[in-house]
Amino acid sequence: MATTRPARNRSSLAHQVRYALSHPDRVPAHVRRMARDTWLRLRHRDHIAYYRAVMASDAARDPRAAVGHNPSAESWERIGRMQFDYLLRHGLKPQHRMLDIGCGNLRAGRLFIDHLDSGNYYGIDISPAILLAAQDTLVREGLQAKLPHLTLADDLTFAFLPEGHFDVVHAHSVFSHSPRHVIEECFAHVGRILAPGGFFDFTFDRTEGEEHQVLHEDFYYRTETLVDLAARHGLTARFMDDWEDLPHRQSKLRVTAASRAARTVAP
Repeated sequence: MATTRPARNRSSLAHQVRYALSHPDRVPAHVRRMARDTWLRLRHRDHIAYYRAVMASDAARDPRAAVGHNPSAESWERIGRMQFDYLLRHGLKPQHRMLDIGCGNLRAGRLFIDHLDSGNYYGIDISPAILLAAQDTLVREGLQAKLPHLTLADDLTFAFLPEGHFDVVHAHSVFSHSPRHVIEECFAHVGRILAPGGFFDFTFDRTEGEEHQVLHEDFYYRTETLVDLAARHGLTARFMDDWEDLPHRQSKLRVTAASRAARTVAP
C-alpha cells in the first residue's frame, strides 16, 4: 500500500493563496524565481534548453542547491545515500553496468562509482555547469581511478550508447522536471540499451488529481499515465511500494523491457 502522500495541484490559485498566507517569508523568493523562469522561457522555447539555463543559474548560486533545490549538505548526503542503499538492496552488483540519467553533481553517483567496477558507471546530464561540479565531486572523493563516464546530453534518445548494454538505468528527480514528450522520448529508446533482465528505475512527482506543472520546472503525473505510456513502447512498469516507506516526497516506478529474455538482475 502506497504511503507517500500524493501532491495537491500546486498550480491552482487556491493552493498558491493558501501557501502565501502560510509562508509569507517565502513569497519574495518565489516571485524572484517566477521572474527568472519567465525570462528564461522567453529566451529558450525548447524545454531542454530552458531547463539547462535554469540549472546554470542555480549552479552559479550553489552547485549543491542546483540538485534538489536544497543547499543543505546533510540533505545532499542523505538523499544520495538513500538512492544508493535502495539499489544495493535490489541487487546492484559491482559488475553491473549502470546509466545514471540526470547524474547532476554526483549526489548519489559518487557512491555508485565507488561500488561499481572501473568504467561501469555512465552519467549523463543536460547541464555543462553541473557536470563541471560532478568533476569536482570526483576529485574530492578520490574516485578518478574508477574511470566513470560523464557525458553531456541534449536528449534522451541514447543514440551514442550501445544496444543491450546496461543492467541498471536510473533517473532520480528527472521526470519530476520533465514534460510528457521528454518522458515519452526516453521510453521510446531506453528498451534498446537495457541488457536482458535489466531495469530502469525513475522517480516522479505523483498526483491522484489533475496533472499539472509549476513554472515549467515541476511536473506532476498520475501513476497510470506513466504506466500506460511505458506500455505503448513495449515496456512493463510497476509501482515500487518499498520506496514509499523512505523519507522522500517522490514515488518510484520500475520499467523492464517485456520482449527481452529474462535474466534476473534484481530479486
